Amino acid sequence: MADHYDVLGVDRQATPDEIKKAYRKLARELHPDVNPSPEASERFKEVTHAYDVLSDPQQRQRYDLGPQQGFGGQGGGAGGFGDIFDAFFGGAQQQRQGPRSRRERGQDALLRLEVELDDIVFGVQRDIEVDTAVLCDTCHGSCCAPGTSPQTCDICGGSGQIQRTVRSLLGNVMTSSPCGTCRGYGTVIPNPCPTCQGQGRVRARRTIPVDIPAGVDTGIRLQMPGQGEVGPAGGPNGDLYLEVKVKHHDVYSRNGDDLLATLEVQMADAILGTTTTVKALDGDIQVEVKPGTQSADVVTIKDRGVTRLRGSGRGDLKIGIQVVTPTKLSHKERELIEKFASGRKHEKPELSQFQQGLFGKLRDRFLNF
Repeated sequence: MADHYDVLGVDRQATPDEIKKAYRKLARELHPDVNPSPEASERFKEVTHAYDVLSDPQQRQRYDLGPQQGFGGQGGGAGGFGDIFDAFFGGAQQQRQGPRSRRERGQDALLRLEVELDDIVFGVQRDIEVDTAVLCDTCHGSCCAPGTSPQTCDICGGSGQIQRTVRSLLGNVMTSSPCGTCRGYGTVIPNPCPTCQGQGRVRARRTIPVDIPAGVDTGIRLQMPGQGEVGPAGGPNGDLYLEVKVKHHDVYSRNGDDLLATLEVQMADAILGTTTTVKALDGDIQVEVKPGTQSADVVTIKDRGVTRLRGSGRGDLKIGIQVVTPTKLSHKERELIEKFASGRKHEKPELSQFQQGLFGKLRDRFLNF
């Protein structure tokens, strides 16, 4: 049996977080929904088993001690002798166990879910299609052909274990190991279901309604308990995890719970002031441009941002102003500008304190406003 630490690619001193991180990385690569090859499926089972052992502190401690944990006073009392027998004779303690169940919990699934920026302002419900394992409609998880049922294994008598006596220096020892005929189930299926080939489940596409809460952001994972694949022989469903990615929006961007946008204003409107209506993600908004507005000024519209994910209320909508200077003037327009300039005190252009570019200024104003 491969070493669990080698299976996950971590050293024996790895922290629980390092073990979890290694498992998630391998699970994303080997999950049957991503890599359907038989080799990947077997490797995925191996990785999952290794994680189940190493993620549980008690199981990890027993695994680290190894099969000889009963030596040196570690086992204590009569249990220590049982561990010695396990080490020499391959699991004498298993004779107290019954047959294992065919029903197992299904695997968890991880999917990427792209949502529009508009959808996360208030949240939205969407239907997604998932290619997963579902309960077999023919046998309903029994794994048997219609009209038949599992039969008691005639080798182990339904115990799932084969017992044998081994002669040793300590005398005759009774050992127990899983039955090779029924693989420890205690029953065999002489007539497997023709639809699922005796698995109790089949691959199919199903539609799942998803409630996307307001305020989610890229990278957040939504857990949907019991929406993963059904387990072998109709076992309980695993969980479904949805990793959210918010699509790029051409006009609006997001900073926390605030929405950011840029409003281009003509030079005359910036000088005289104006009021305009802009189309927000949740309806029209009136924006007041005050007389003398400068590029990189920010107009804040309260409570028109994204609904907070954990809490109440909404963020703000922050609109950065960009004053547009005309590049082409008619002869009459030029005369009017020159007349306007001649009536004002003439001040020559001169160097002033260093300032960042417009978009750098807008960014800093957005973040610190």
